[in-house]
Amino acid sequence: MVGTPHIVPERNESKTMIHRIVILICMGLFLFALAYDACADQSELLSTAEPNQEAASLEVEQADHSSVFAEVLVTLIIVLIGAKLGGELMERIHQPAVLGELLFGVILGNIVLFGYHGLEYLKTDLVFEILAEIGVILLLFEVGLETNIREMMRVGISSLLVAALGVIVPMFLGYWVSVWFLPEASVYVHIYIGAVLCATSVGITARVLQDLGKLQATESRIILGAAVIDDVMGLVILAAVVGVIEAAKTGGEGIPTLAIIFIIIKAILFFVGSIVIGMLVSPHLFRIASYLRVRGMLLITSLLVCFLFALLAKIIGLAYIVGAFAAGLIMEDIHYKNFMDRGEHGLEELLRPLTIFLVPIFFVWMGVRVDLTAFATMNILGFAAMLTLVAIVGKQVCSLGVLEKGLDRISVGVGMIPRGEVGLIIASIGTTMILGGLPVVNSDTFSAAVIMVIITTMVTPPVLKHTLAAGDRRKASLLEQQGKNDT
Repeated sequence: MVGTPHIVPERNESKTMIHRIVILICMGLFLFALAYDACADQSELLSTAEPNQEAASLEVEQADHSSVFAEVLVTLIIVLIGAKLGGELMERIHQPAVLGELLFGVILGNIVLFGYHGLEYLKTDLVFEILAEIGVILLLFEVGLETNIREMMRVGISSLLVAALGVIVPMFLGYWVSVWFLPEASVYVHIYIGAVLCATSVGITARVLQDLGKLQATESRIILGAAVIDDVMGLVILAAVVGVIEAAKTGGEGIPTLAIIFIIIKAILFFVGSIVIGMLVSPHLFRIASYLRVRGMLLITSLLVCFLFALLAKIIGLAYIVGAFAAGLIMEDIHYKNFMDRGEHGLEELLRPLTIFLVPIFFVWMGVRVDLTAFATMNILGFAAMLTLVAIVGKQVCSLGVLEKGLDRISVGVGMIPRGEVGLIIASIGTTMILGGLPVVNSDTFSAAVIMVIITTMVTPPVLKHTLAAGDRRKASLLEQQGKNDT
């Protein structure tokens, strides 16, 4: 007698997955314990060494080096395991993985509230910071690679208007919110807060539209085209604001209009010059590099161009990420066709392992720098809430830039809401800029900006799904009504 096959319920698969996640967490904790013990052993060796003897002095130096290296390994173990588990959790509830990385960083940075001080070093760890900054340079380089200049120029007047409104209105709203809540701050601080609200995260919106099968809809093309232009405008504004603040360090009151105009022109010329010169030089550079048969020349050549452009941007007073983005813009598949013809992988594919490793470190680092105790002050809590509100409302004005009739303008506005990576990057740069002996973006303001980014990023996917569905129903109803009128 043949029995009926046993059917495993779907919930058993969920339980199995939960068990796997628990096992991963336990493995992570075990590895962390081993690494932590290694650090403790090295520290003990360092403290018991005899400094008056030459041999003991050498042992102290070796122990110190080993201790620092072990600390770096501990940091990487904690950050990478936590980032991936946080990303997995967020994706399971249909949220972007970047949120999990950010929230895990917030937990690490504020675990002291639970009485544990062992991770406080993360806030000032230089290696952690350098890895994060390299990660953000590669992130903007990757964004530039995925941005097609010709397609950006073909998106039409609606995308351009949507992008322009999406930059101008949030910036002014952010400026006035900063004036209201931070009356004692410099005018440059208010301008910088406005700049943080400019950019839109094209990746988050694109993921939602892709999941819904809406990438080819007219509204989607307008959103994605506007988001790309939005990012470029945001980086130009960042360059201008950074330049103005750097100029203000030399003295003088007020905002020099001519200096602003000069810096904006400089930023635009850098972009245009990078694209023109890069388009002319890049094919020859990659052709010369292709003569070298050593492995990895395509990736190394591309990284050299990325780092060189980032350095040039910094030298002329712009941000590193502006140069990295420009470097990505100039590279096209045709430039490194010789590498592809001999069987090498594409540049995006070669770059992906580096970004998978380094970019989550940047987002965890952003979260670590959030100080939750700042929100015990009602003023900062109100500032974060109002900043989030104007960040959402400001992007709704974008819908006025849609010129075509019959389109879902509400969805266009909602699709422009998430700030994501570019907003975080702009805010983080502000924390490193010193004006009058104080950072342009202090810890409290940075924490408010991160909360704004988290909320706008979490709100967009479910709201966009709802508005797109409502728009489809509205269009279907109109078509049905027209059909009845025709008959």
